[in-house]
Amino acid sequence: MQLNANGKLRSNLSEINVTPLVDVMLVLLIIFMVTAPMMNSGINVNLPAVETRTRPSSGGLVLTVTKERYIYMEDRNVNLYLLESRIRNYFAANEKKIVFIRADKDVPYGYVISVLDVIKRAGVETVGMIVDKKDEK
Repeated sequence: MQLNANGKLRSNLSEINVTPLVDVMLVLLIIFMVTAPMMNSGINVNLPAVETRTRPSSGGLVLTVTKERYIYMEDRNVNLYLLESRIRNYFAANEKKIVFIRADKDVPYGYVISVLDVIKRAGVETVGMIVDKKDEK
């Protein structure tokens, strides 16, 4: 505390200027809003198109099968022969076992059935297919 010219005590007011902090936070928020959808894109496959489409329920494991016959468990490449053990490990603590297959439309039907067979051997009760909706003409 200091004495002013009149002999009264005065205190220094120290205030934090929050305007730069708010500016920085808004810029960070915009950056995260722009980049978040890009991080969620995953592996690019050409899905078959259908007229009816249902939304997959949340909480399931997504397996992606590319036209080169690569299998991705979420975003990691998995060998077909190791897929069963990886699925078992993934669902070890889960009671509800749901798998969704995103298969490229150019993948042979027999290969998709082979992947489906491995999924069933791993003890998964529910398997769904993820597709695109046809464009209305």
